Amino acid sequence: MTTYCEVTGRRPTFGKAVSHSHRRTSRRFDPNLQRRRFWVPSEHRFVRLTVSTRGIKTIDAQGIEAVWARVRRERAAG
Repeated sequence: MTTYCEVTGRRPTFGKAVSHSHRRTSRRFDPNLQRRRFWVPSEHRFVRLTVSTRGIKTIDAQGIEAVWARVRRERAAG
Protein backbone atom coordinates (compact mmCIF):
# COMPACT_ATOMS: atom_id res chain seq x y z
CA MET A 1 0.00 0.00 0.00
CA THR A 2 1.25 3.48 -0.77
CA THR A 3 2.37 5.61 2.14
CA TYR A 4 0.96 8.84 0.74
CA CYS A 5 -2.47 10.24 -0.07
CA GLU A 6 -3.19 10.15 -3.81
CA VAL A 7 -5.47 13.19 -3.52
CA THR A 8 -3.68 15.60 -1.18
CA GLY A 9 -0.15 14.23 -1.44
CA ARG A 10 0.29 14.00 2.32
CA ARG A 11 3.27 11.86 3.33
CA PRO A 12 4.69 10.72 6.65
CA THR A 13 6.53 13.37 8.63
CA PHE A 14 9.31 12.74 11.09
CA GLY A 15 10.02 14.09 14.52
CA LYS A 16 11.09 13.14 18.00
CA ALA A 17 9.33 11.21 20.74
CA VAL A 18 10.10 12.80 24.09
CA SER A 19 9.92 10.54 27.14
CA HIS A 20 9.14 11.57 30.70
CA SER A 21 12.87 11.79 31.41
CA HIS A 22 13.15 14.01 28.30
CA ARG A 23 15.16 11.54 26.21
CA ARG A 24 14.49 12.04 22.52
CA THR A 25 14.14 9.22 20.01
CA SER A 26 13.13 9.42 16.36
CA ARG A 27 9.57 8.64 15.40
CA ARG A 28 7.33 8.84 12.37
CA PHE A 29 3.94 10.55 12.10
CA ASP A 30 1.86 8.68 9.51
CA PRO A 31 -1.21 10.23 7.85
CA ASN A 32 -4.52 8.46 8.46
CA LEU A 33 -4.72 6.55 5.17
CA GLN A 34 -7.74 4.60 4.00
CA ARG A 35 -8.09 2.38 0.92
CA ARG A 36 -11.46 3.40 -0.55
CA ARG A 37 -13.54 2.59 -3.62
CA PHE A 38 -15.31 5.47 -5.33
CA TRP A 39 -17.90 5.17 -8.10
CA VAL A 40 -17.05 7.31 -11.14
CA PRO A 41 -20.32 7.74 -13.08
CA SER A 42 -18.72 9.02 -16.30
CA GLU A 43 -16.60 5.86 -16.61
CA HIS A 44 -19.26 3.50 -15.20
CA ARG A 45 -16.77 1.87 -12.85
CA PHE A 46 -15.26 1.98 -9.40
CA VAL A 47 -11.80 3.40 -8.78
CA ARG A 48 -9.74 2.43 -5.76
CA LEU A 49 -7.72 5.20 -4.14
CA THR A 50 -5.48 5.42 -1.10
CA VAL A 51 -6.66 8.62 0.54
CA SER A 52 -6.22 10.37 3.84
CA THR A 53 -9.28 11.42 5.79
CA ARG A 54 -8.67 14.96 4.56
CA GLY A 55 -8.62 13.57 1.01
CA ILE A 56 -12.04 11.98 1.59
CA LYS A 57 -13.38 15.37 2.67
CA THR A 58 -11.85 16.95 -0.45
CA ILE A 59 -13.64 14.39 -2.63
CA ASP A 60 -16.89 15.11 -0.82
CA ALA A 61 -16.47 18.85 -1.41
CA GLN A 62 -15.15 18.92 -4.99
CA GLY A 63 -16.71 15.73 -6.33
CA ILE A 64 -15.07 12.51 -7.46
CA GLU A 65 -15.10 13.51 -11.15
CA ALA A 66 -12.88 16.57 -10.64
CA VAL A 67 -10.55 14.85 -8.20
CA TRP A 68 -10.23 11.70 -10.32
CA ALA A 69 -9.34 13.77 -13.41
CA ARG A 70 -6.56 15.49 -11.45
CA VAL A 71 -5.26 12.18 -10.03
CA ARG A 72 -5.15 10.66 -13.52
CA ARG A 73 -3.17 13.64 -14.84
CA GLU A 74 -0.67 13.33 -11.99
CA ARG A 75 -0.29 9.57 -12.52
CA ALA A 76 0.34 10.09 -16.24
CA ALA A 77 2.93 12.79 -15.56
CA GLY A 78 4.91 10.32 -13.48
